[in-house]
Amino acid sequence: MTTATLLSSLFVFVLASFVGFEVINKVPPTLHTPLMSGANAISGIAVIGALLVSGEDQLNLTVILGLIAVVCATINVVGGFLVTDRMLQMFKKKEA
Repeated sequence: MTTATLLSSLFVFVLASFVGFEVINKVPPTLHTPLMSGANAISGIAVIGALLVSGEDQLNLTVILGLIAVVCATINVVGGFLVTDRMLQMFKKKEA
């Protein structure tokens, strides 16, 4: 990985973080659950991409970052779906 590639990747990461922060702050609380479910689906795509990147035979910075991405995205997917499931349970009718 060249320095130019690393800097451009870092720039995209910082820009995506800023846009994500601004989007989350502008969304009303009633839309947080559907937005979170969509974010979980996108994290699933990130898991697949990170698995593809981390599948190389040699251990280098790209593989390490891919493995970190897999762990973080997996935590996000599992945690998000657990929270979404818990919130959906609140809307079910309770049996007498």
